[in-house]
Amino acid sequence: MTPDFDFRTVDPLKDAELLHPWVTHPKAAFWMMQDATLVDVERAYMEIAADEHHHALLGLRDGEPAFLMEYYDPARRELVGLYEPLPGDVGMHFLTPATDTPVHGFTRAVITAVMARLFEDPAVARVVVEPDVANTAVHALNEAVGFVPERTIRKPEKVALLSFCTRERFLAATTATEVAA
Repeated sequence: MTPDFDFRTVDPLKDAELLHPWVTHPKAAFWMMQDATLVDVERAYMEIAADEHHHALLGLRDGEPAFLMEYYDPARRELVGLYEPLPGDVGMHFLTPATDTPVHGFTRAVITAVMARLFEDPAVARVVVEPDVANTAVHALNEAVGFVPERTIRKPEKVALLSFCTRERFLAATTATEVAA
């Protein structure tokens, strides 16, 4: 059974202490905030909160913070000049915090919930991701929810695998998974 999640906007001042160990943990190396101080995390999320084209949400399970998601307009942030955006494109990142008691299937449930949340907006036609080419674990998760890699791109901070998932591919991938479960 897939867990139910709720979402709320990140409050940079209140949530920085929660997020700091999440984003600086070695498991979060691809988040690229390993050396961030608490103040750095606060500032980073204050910048996102002030940006009309970039948003950060906490995913809640039973009312408790369980993961972080960000979404952005790739025509204005992150991917400007690196691909030709289409109307309805939205960029996405997600992070599940490190834990000593991992739950089998949790991260897949998270990415499924994140994608469902994005596709709740009828204006969203396609989700765009650009994970590090070395992040093979997230490539597998992306594929499981319908992403199709297009090509590698060079960003200032990494070489990334540009991938896309349409609403139709997401529904096909997740419906097939639910039927098989």
